[in-house]
Amino acid sequence: MSSPIYVAIDTPDLAKAQELAQRVHNHVGGLKLGLEFFCANGHHGVREMMKFDLPIFLDLKLHDIPNTVAKAVQSLNGLEPAVLTVHAAGGRAMLEDAKAAAGIHTKVVAVTVLTSLDNSDLTDIGVGGKAEDQVARLADLARSAGLDGIVCSGEEVAMAKRAWPDGFFVVPGVRPAGGAMGDQKRAVTPREALDRGASILVVGRPISLADDPDLAAREIEATL
Repeated sequence: MSSPIYVAIDTPDLAKAQELAQRVHNHVGGLKLGLEFFCANGHHGVREMMKFDLPIFLDLKLHDIPNTVAKAVQSLNGLEPAVLTVHAAGGRAMLEDAKAAAGIHTKVVAVTVLTSLDNSDLTDIGVGGKAEDQVARLADLARSAGLDGIVCSGEEVAMAKRAWPDGFFVVPGVRPAGGAMGDQKRAVTPREALDRGASILVVGRPISLADDPDLAAREIEATL
């Protein structure tokens, strides 16, 4: 089985993205391309990154009215991303239309609660209860809308896996033991996330900012 580690390539600089992918491609299972990369490089940039022959996770977190999201997803079908994200908060119709518009080889997963948010942040945006409660609600919505899975933190993935045994669970914000948290508020170690039910782990700065990204990827892989 290939590594569950998807390295987050969060840079607008295509040359830097290619350099990082070149260094780590033997020890990761896929490449996650986010908004800053896609806004700077578009379809061309994604096609360049496809040359490393690794699954591409397009983390665009689409969130708009159902028709707009469906057309956006259709416009990405030529790239055949392995994984594509939409926001669960867009509602049932948007989720259903996003899945219907995606290619058959693309897993559409719903972002539940960003790992940069905690309970007080949720209160600020008018969401009552704890992060775990909101993740549970949105996971149930995503499942009933026919999506493939969700994005959640390592703190909620065990609960989500129990409720949705065949779901696909993306856990970002994982941090190696003793690693800097950065802007992550609900982070666990890669090993913990995998043990709790993660399907893939998204690892960014612990690899991309390391002095030796390939060594960092190998060291994380070794803990799994």
